[in-house]
Amino acid sequence: MEPTSPPQAKARLHSPPSQTAVAVLALAALLGLLYLGRPVLVPVTLAVVLSFAITPFVLALRRFGLGHVSSVLVAVAATGSVVFVLAGVIAMQSVQMASQFGDYQGTFRANLQALRNATFERIEPTWEAAEKMLDPSADTTTAAGRAAPRDAEGVVRAAPVPVEIRQPKPSATELLRRLLAVVWGPLGSTGIVVVVLIFVLLEREALRDRFIRLAGGSDLRTTTTAINDAGERLSRYLLRQFAVNSAVGLVIWGTLTAIGLPHATLVASLTAVLRFVPFLGVPIAAFLAAVLALAAAPGWGLLFLTLTVFVTVQLITSQVIEPRLYGHATGLSPLSIVLATLFWGWLWGPMGVIIATPLTLCLAVAGRHAESLGFLDIVLGDGPALTMAQSFYQRALSGDADEIIAAAREFLKRRPLAAYCDVVLLPALQLSRADLRSGEITRQQQLDLRSTIVRVVEGLDEGSRVHLFQRQQSSVLEDASPGRLLRQKRLLRQRSEAANPTRAPHAHVVQGSMVLCLGLGSLGDDLAAELLVRILREMHVDARHLTLEDLQAPRPRDVEPSTIAAACLVSATPGEERRRGVQLGQQIRAKLPHTFMLALLLPSVLGETDDSTLGEIVDRLATSFE
Repeated sequence: MEPTSPPQAKARLHSPPSQTAVAVLALAALLGLLYLGRPVLVPVTLAVVLSFAITPFVLALRRFGLGHVSSVLVAVAATGSVVFVLAGVIAMQSVQMASQFGDYQGTFRANLQALRNATFERIEPTWEAAEKMLDPSADTTTAAGRAAPRDAEGVVRAAPVPVEIRQPKPSATELLRRLLAVVWGPLGSTGIVVVVLIFVLLEREALRDRFIRLAGGSDLRTTTTAINDAGERLSRYLLRQFAVNSAVGLVIWGTLTAIGLPHATLVASLTAVLRFVPFLGVPIAAFLAAVLALAAAPGWGLLFLTLTVFVTVQLITSQVIEPRLYGHATGLSPLSIVLATLFWGWLWGPMGVIIATPLTLCLAVAGRHAESLGFLDIVLGDGPALTMAQSFYQRALSGDADEIIAAAREFLKRRPLAAYCDVVLLPALQLSRADLRSGEITRQQQLDLRSTIVRVVEGLDEGSRVHLFQRQQSSVLEDASPGRLLRQKRLLRQRSEAANPTRAPHAHVVQGSMVLCLGLGSLGDDLAAELLVRILREMHVDARHLTLEDLQAPRPRDVEPSTIAAACLVSATPGEERRRGVQLGQQIRAKLPHTFMLALLLPSVLGETDDSTLGEIVDRLATSFE
């Protein structure tokens, strides 16, 4: 393929204005259709959502031997019975509470007056004084002067006599017509829901096949996986939510009955229903229960007990039960649920609020499996937008070492340091190497990156927690690579501990216990060698980090051929360094013929090939720290 010229590449990044206008008009038309068609779309969508919740019961009935049609009818009838009983309980309790309205009215007014006396009346004098200070020209006429209105001649006018106009009592036919006008809309919507629900359950397999053909008949595997994923998530979420809401309703009923709140059955039923409304359902139910508590008993004791019950039950449910029971049943982020609730509530009203989460879940699943809709999974899903390596690199460029260290410690609770280096640290360094090669990062960003790497690796070392928040000077960073800086820090710390017998006793080198780690010359090689040393030292292995300059220097006193158990050549960048490593390996083999030799050749994401023969010289070849 011919390389794309910069003007052509720039043209691909910016769509023509005509395409943008068409997309905006298409979006506006879609919103208009959704809004104007809500009388039909809302019950149809609700029926489809309910079908996912009822499908497991239909399948269970078929496994027990019922036919397909019989299973659908029994499942729908059972669901309708539950809804009918719940609605009947709420209606009967509401009528009973309305009949006792007169008994609660006096207590409610007394409690409200006590609340007003405790709050507003104490603030009122201060408020009036503030008004006089802000508006000195306010009317100061006494109440006696304003008591009787007068005309132009000063004659007191008589007070107007209120006149009340009463409509004639409606006939039985008029009452029936009004009742039908009120219930016709809900009855029609309920009928649409029931009919569509039955036919969706009866034609479930055929509808699935038709949808697969429309959505992506050329890729059956991807489309089938997406549909199964959406169905399983919706069914699991709806069933678990129904179970949790029912249990919460029972707990609310029992506790409110125990503390003496009247009509606890009504409050518990409303709580179980309103919990289907994300974020707002429970506060609304708690407010209604608080109003009932104010009207049922004088004082504030019953009100505080009622609110305590709701707060306690909600905290336990939302913080303990639901995270363990739901887990990633929806795969949606909390912010996306809030925004979806606002959007569908604005578009379709209260019913849109209830079905907002299932609809958003379907969109997120479509984004997860369809490449063209991948942005939906990023916007709506609860998964991380960046990989751990990308997150490390982004925060390293910003100098957020503390945040990286916090995430790394969470990772290290589950997996070892070697895995963290393989999965996070080295891939992040390869991203930086790619940007450095293409000139995408500045000199200052390179310094910030080096400083952050040093702080992170030092922060993860148990012996250097005291140096966690000490930043390095730029002049030092410009003179040394991260690997050599970390090596110097570690050697200084080891010397300090060796000089202080109370902190660490002098180590005695055991015969055949030392491992030499040699970087092959590049900045990445030095860092990888230092990381390998720290990994081995966590495993209580006497590992030493040697550079190419150390091989030309005099041999340390404690490094004898008999003390060396193994030598490891470390390379993080394929290329010339690894070809030079072949000569280095031959030299080490000549000086230490009986020493075990290992080569750690870390892979590269830049597409570079490794044409060295280093693997033929060493005893063992490794491609990762783990």
